Amino acid sequence: MKHPKVNRSVALSLTMLAMSMSTALHAQQAPPPTASEWGGIGLLQTPTARMADDGDISFTASHNSPYSRYNLTMQPFPWLEGSFRYINVSNIRYGPSYAGDQNYKDKSIDFKVHLWDESRWLPDVAFGVRDLGGTGFFSSEYLVASKRMGSFDASLGLATGYIGNRGDFSNPLGAIAKKYRNRRADAVSSTTEAGKFGVSSMFMGPVGVFGGVTWQTPLDSLLVKVEYDGNDYKREPRKNNLTQRTPINVGFVYIPNKNVEFTAAWERGDAAMFSLTLRGNPGHASPAPKPFDPPPAPIARSNAQVDNPTAADQRALASFSSEEGALKPGTTDWSAIATKLRRNAGLRVDSISERNGELFIDGYQTRYPSAAKGLGRAGRILSTTLGDQYDWYTVRSTRLGMPIVDMSVSRHALEGYLDGTVTEDVLRRSTELEVPAEVDRNELYRAPAGPFGGGFSVGYRQNLGGPDGFILYQVAANYSASYFFRPDVWLTGTTSVDLFNNYDKFKYNAPSRLPRVRTDLRRYMINNDITLPNLQLTAARRLGRDTYGLAYAGYLEWMYAGVGGELLYRPMDQPWAVGANVNWVKQRDFDQHFGLRDYSITTGHATLYYTFDARERIVGSLSLGRYLAGDYGATVNIARAFDNGVTMGAYATKTDVSARDFGEGSFDKGIYFSIPFDIILPRSTRGRGTINWNPLIRDGGAMLSRKYSLYNATGERDERYFYDNLESIGD
Repeated sequence: MKHPKVNRSVALSLTMLAMSMSTALHAQQAPPPTASEWGGIGLLQTPTARMADDGDISFTASHNSPYSRYNLTMQPFPWLEGSFRYINVSNIRYGPSYAGDQNYKDKSIDFKVHLWDESRWLPDVAFGVRDLGGTGFFSSEYLVASKRMGSFDASLGLATGYIGNRGDFSNPLGAIAKKYRNRRADAVSSTTEAGKFGVSSMFMGPVGVFGGVTWQTPLDSLLVKVEYDGNDYKREPRKNNLTQRTPINVGFVYIPNKNVEFTAAWERGDAAMFSLTLRGNPGHASPAPKPFDPPPAPIARSNAQVDNPTAADQRALASFSSEEGALKPGTTDWSAIATKLRRNAGLRVDSISERNGELFIDGYQTRYPSAAKGLGRAGRILSTTLGDQYDWYTVRSTRLGMPIVDMSVSRHALEGYLDGTVTEDVLRRSTELEVPAEVDRNELYRAPAGPFGGGFSVGYRQNLGGPDGFILYQVAANYSASYFFRPDVWLTGTTSVDLFNNYDKFKYNAPSRLPRVRTDLRRYMINNDITLPNLQLTAARRLGRDTYGLAYAGYLEWMYAGVGGELLYRPMDQPWAVGANVNWVKQRDFDQHFGLRDYSITTGHATLYYTFDARERIVGSLSLGRYLAGDYGATVNIARAFDNGVTMGAYATKTDVSARDFGEGSFDKGIYFSIPFDIILPRSTRGRGTINWNPLIRDGGAMLSRKYSLYNATGERDERYFYDNLESIGD
């Protein structure tokens, strides 16, 4: 009877839960997985064993005084969830010496792994870690099980660390080693500890119990969550302890559509919590409708079909014949064919040739992300304009002036597939990806040389979570231009004009015990409104059947100028490739014009690339070498690549620099995702947007940012991506 208010609150919550269960036992619709206020799938404060669909990305903003959390969660695989976040603590300041009255910001990374699937009698089970590689203020490890019962989804879990801070019973691992019995009351906040993967304290300390239920109400858009919190908030970071009147949290989730979640909850018996989640699934998204793309050309038909064309054929033929560069069947105006291939198939043609009933188009795709789609559209044009002159059409794709791959399709199979008389399996057997062969061909057309090219773009740069402000940003107008002395030798450059930024707040120079190879970024970003980020001469060459080379010199990136070269060996029909680059660079002046500073370094890496041939396509790389600060080490990069081109990945670099010399963060690491604009835009494009979250910019483990990558340039050698998107050949 010492805490009557607490007891009444618990009793009231349990009564509400019992009433909810008794009135809804007839409903069998299970509640969908929804976000917790920490971003991942869960209840309110605690996680569940549920996962979102693979390919899902969500952003969750939540507020529960004094914490405001901003979470980005990715589901790269059905069995893996990853989150990173910033936490704003409103009643603690970042540091009066350099941040004024800005609130303290904490950064952290989580992951959750699905261990086994739910069955009739057994639950879903997952293991997870919260705040891995951050400050460790909110670090926790947990095992949780979830089971559906009609319209209810119940979860029960055990946790060490923050989620289980109540410590309901002693740690069983303490019987093995005494170190597991206790956990440090507060995370170490020194910069040499922040950012480490906190394995030294994992599974330590007492174990707390947590769990709860989610109820799918008779209203499809409304869920009720009731949770037993495993944290008593008496061990909050920086001794910022909170009052908890009851461990029962109650919340309501409103889901107006599959992309939006609103949550309102009463937590700790003392505080309101509100959150908003925006989610989508770009990994399995189909391209947006393309009303601004030209319709595909009509295909050659039998006499009966020509006498009775369909309405679709009539529209396609009208569009095909009305555009500039239109063709009449039976003509062989190669210049007009090249124009049509560029405008309709997205192929910028360098030359057209023939050999033994096969027509070759040398050039490169400029519009369609799927090479199969470009090949199909090219085949339609050639079939319509050339009839049965050729049995095979081959597009020889070139990048950086080098032949990359020959993509061939049988005319008969393509025409049959387009008119429905040939299956996709037959079409698949009638297409080939081959190494470009050096054979004699009869040249029919060569495009006139166009040595100059250029265009405008908008640039955006940001710095998140620093002591000067949560987000510092710059928006710039860029003009890039290239002059080609030959297809494989060219001069390229970019001029950038600052449009607007908030760099007036940017005053903090991060401390460093290493040569300042990256931490001087503030001085590079505030020194001039007009800059020259890049100006370089590049030469590319195919050196052998599967070997490519690149040499370059000039102002290679916004911080460095110098000379360098790259070699890549990428055999066809193999999931691996090896490459190496070597560069001598010198640091540029802060104004990013033509001056140079004293610091210089020889840097380079050898890299192994590997694509794991699993159901979920995984692309990995391992780079070994010397970094810009003179440190030696390795970088590991692992990404899930979806069929539509979306990628989600993470990377980490560890060098011979000690954690003390590296500074806050301890080693370089980050998470990223990349989405093709083709998914969302009404016109086909090969452009893409990439968001990279790097908690801190430090000098250790810093690589040169090179403009061109031979592995990316030879990406069309990826047979799996081509055949996974083969059905687009008919679009």
